[in-house]
Amino acid sequence: MGEIRNAERTRGTILQAAKEEFFEKGYTGARIESIAKRAGVNKQLIYHYFKGKDELIKETINETIHEFISSLPSGNLALPANPVHIAEFRLKLNLEHLRDFLKFTAWEAVDEVPENVNGEKIRKRILQSYNEDMKSKQEMGLVPEGLDPAFITLMLSSLTNYPLLYGNVTRMITGHTLDEPEFQQQWASFLRTISERIFRIEKTH
Repeated sequence: MGEIRNAERTRGTILQAAKEEFFEKGYTGARIESIAKRAGVNKQLIYHYFKGKDELIKETINETIHEFISSLPSGNLALPANPVHIAEFRLKLNLEHLRDFLKFTAWEAVDEVPENVNGEKIRKRILQSYNEDMKSKQEMGLVPEGLDPAFITLMLSSLTNYPLLYGNVTRMITGHTLDEPEFQQQWASFLRTISERIFRIEKTH
């Protein structure tokens, strides 16, 4: 049992080091040597647990997402019943759980990541669940007709991700960044105000 626990501990240490390396440098910039150094292990030991860089990035992303989901109170990504609160909810999740991972997604825009190693399957499932949730709310009359649920999801993703990923641009425009608690509150309030206008249903008499 002791050997098994030690092996699990070592594997976990390597994955944590890989997470730091990949999220800071992207797939192309990450190096096995650097991961070994971060983990305080011999490079060859990494190959004992993982076949190589591709398996490491795949395991890193999968574990990150599973940790994120398991950290939620409900154990799943249950969005608020009122669509007005979804943007605020997603901003809070990003700030508390996904900051480092979202930085990796920014690397993806300029990086060449091999297929089937970037956790696309589970990530797509989560994002598609947002679409389905919005579609369901539209069918219940909570979302105006004529607005594409997928486009709403894309818009909310942009509004809740951009200030977090592009701190310098956000600072140049607003003079603030999401590292400032007061600005976090102001941006959350703005998202709520915009959402109230988007999801306002005009009642017909």
